[in-house]
Amino acid sequence: MKSNWNYPTTMWVGKDRVNDLSIACKTLNINKPLLVTDSGLAKSKIVTDAINNLKDNGILVELYSNVVGNPTGANVTEGADYYNKNSCDGVIAFGGGSGLDVGKAIAFMSGQTLSIWDFEDVGDNWTKANSEKIAPIIAVPTTAGTGSETGRASVILNEETGVKNIIFHPKFLPSIVILDPILTVGLPPKITAATGMDALAHNLEAYCAPGYHPMADGIALEGIRIINDWLLEAVKNGSNIEARQNMLTAASMGSTAFQKGLGAIHSLSHPVNALNNIHHGLSNAIFMPYVLTFNKDVIEKKIIKICDYLEFQDRSFNGFVNWILDLRKKLDMPHKLSEVIDEKNFDLNRLSKMALADPSTGGNPKKLTENDMKIMYQHSMTGELFK
Repeated sequence: MKSNWNYPTTMWVGKDRVNDLSIACKTLNINKPLLVTDSGLAKSKIVTDAINNLKDNGILVELYSNVVGNPTGANVTEGADYYNKNSCDGVIAFGGGSGLDVGKAIAFMSGQTLSIWDFEDVGDNWTKANSEKIAPIIAVPTTAGTGSETGRASVILNEETGVKNIIFHPKFLPSIVILDPILTVGLPPKITAATGMDALAHNLEAYCAPGYHPMADGIALEGIRIINDWLLEAVKNGSNIEARQNMLTAASMGSTAFQKGLGAIHSLSHPVNALNNIHHGLSNAIFMPYVLTFNKDVIEKKIIKICDYLEFQDRSFNGFVNWILDLRKKLDMPHKLSEVIDEKNFDLNRLSKMALADPSTGGNPKKLTENDMKIMYQHSMTGELFK
C-alpha cells in the first residue's frame, strides 16, 4: 500500500517510493541536489540505485558522504562548503540519524554566516538565522529510530567541548519525506533492535513529559503500540515489509511527538554517546528502566494508561517496567551500562554535569539535579532499579 500524508510535513509512504526522488526534486524546484549520507551507505546498492535513478531523470546530483556515527560540526562545515562549491540548490538527506542530521544541518548552514553553535536550541537563538538562505530538504530514512525526518533539529557533536548540541530551526523540518520500507530491509538485527528502542524512547518520553499537548500524547501512545506489535517481528524477520513499514512509521511518530519534550533517558544518553561513541539507541535502551523507576511517583498514572491502551495482562507500573526488561532481553540487549563501557572511561562527575546541561533534561517529569544524574548513572552501572 502506498500513501501520501501531510502531517507534520509532506510524507510519501510505501514500498519503492524511493523511486519518486526525482519527482520530489522537481516538486521543490531542486535541479542539483547534494545527497548526504554516511561513507558505508554511500557504497550500498540503495544509494547507487537512487543516484542513478536521479541522473536518469535529468537530476544532476552530487554526493557528500563524510559523515560519522555521532556526527560532528566538522562534518557539517565540510558538507556546507562542498554544497556551495558545487552550486547545489537542495539537499537529499539519506540514511540513518547521522546522515539525516548532517544533511539537514548542511542545508541550513550553507547560507549562514554565523557558527553552527550560535544556533544551539537555547532561547531564541534560531531567530539569528537567515531563513531565506535555508535550502530545501528531502529526507529519506534508512533506519527506523531517530525520526529525524520529521524533526526540526539536528544533534551535532562539538569536538572542542565534547558535548552534543541540539541545533534548531523550524526550517530544519524536511519539505518532503520518503518512508520506503525496502530501504530498511538490509538492516542487521542488532541495528534494527537499537533503532527501534530509540523510537520507543522518543514516544515514551514524549508521552511522559509534563505539559498540555494532547496531540503529541495521542501520537506517542499509538507509536508505542505499533512498536509493541512490530519491533520483535522486524528484528526476527527483517524481510517482513509490513513490519519494516510500521517501524518507520513509529519512528516518525516519535519525533513528531517529542516536540512536547524528552527527558532523562536522552540527557543521560547524549554524554555517553559523545564521550564513548556508544550507539544512541542502545544507550537509550539501557537507561530506560532506570529513568522510569526513578520517575515512578510522578508518571505512574500515565504508565498505567499505556498498559490499558496496549491491553497488557498486568496493567501496573511494574508490569510496564517488566515489559521493557523482557523486550530488551528478547532483543539480546545489555541491562547495565557497565556491559558496554569500561569503568576507567566512566567519568561520573563529567557525565553528570553534561547530562544536567542537556536540553532534554528540561522535559523530564521531575526537576533534576546533578546529584540525581549521578545516582541514575550509578544505578545503570550496577543494574539496580529504583524501588
